[in-house]
Amino acid sequence: MRKPLALAAAAAVTAIVVGTGSPSSAQADTGTVTVIHGVPGVTVDVYVNGDLTLEDFAPETITDPLELPAGDYTVDIRPADAPDTDPPIITGATTLPAGANATLIAHLDEAGTPTLGVFVNDTSTTPAGEGRLVVRHTAAAPAVDVLAGGTAVISGLANPDEATLTLPAGTVSASVAAAGTTDPVIGPADVPVVAGQVTIVYAIGSLEEQTLGVLVQTLDVGEVAAPAQESTTTTAPVPVPEAVPAGDSGIAAESGSSFPVGIATVLGLVAVTGLVVSGRSLAEARSRS
Repeated sequence: MRKPLALAAAAAVTAIVVGTGSPSSAQADTGTVTVIHGVPGVTVDVYVNGDLTLEDFAPETITDPLELPAGDYTVDIRPADAPDTDPPIITGATTLPAGANATLIAHLDEAGTPTLGVFVNDTSTTPAGEGRLVVRHTAAAPAVDVLAGGTAVISGLANPDEATLTLPAGTVSASVAAAGTTDPVIGPADVPVVAGQVTIVYAIGSLEEQTLGVLVQTLDVGEVAAPAQESTTTTAPVPVPEAVPAGDSGIAAESGSSFPVGIATVLGLVAVTGLVVSGRSLAEARSRS
């Protein structure tokens, strides 16, 4: 009897995740994993410890993160509906360590052979106002450069390696080209960089078969709090200010920016004019008395 998809996905992910390194938020007896199907055109059935646990797992599918028991497992992956006596297209035996945060991806190696890739995810917080962009080469293609604005920001990335950038929050227009060239084979595409988030971009598919594409996984990790700003108090006579700095409340705080210089200058002039008018009125009143 075939198991429900969510339960089967959990078992399948558990079966083939392996991880190393020091996780940022370890649990005593579990690990967190995400599984990705990055082999184009092949829907598969997954057998764990000899039992069919995941059927009809479609390409370009990304599961939700799953918290699973740590332990040792074996897995066989066959084309969907193939007899369980057929040789698997992917097979493995491995361990899910306690506390790991990992991603498993079924993908093509550089020669185009289906394989399993496992990446341990960095879940440390990002600097304030910044996000982490990770690029993973999991496509049947030679080494590539990642371009931003036509300039290589990652050079010579080969299957199955990864590279990481920490960037200010915003949108990056990125493309992928063969190493040493600027003619994109993927993209350009707008990639959002979100403060406190890890955005992971996977290059998948085959250059020869013209099936190259990308999949995106995100992890919320939080950001380091910005240092508190010290407030200062001035007792000098009212000047004509050049700008009004943003504070902890009111319009400036809500917008996240300062008043424009022109508006601040007008406000300063109004204040000075008010003082002059008030002085003249007081002098005229004294002369009449």
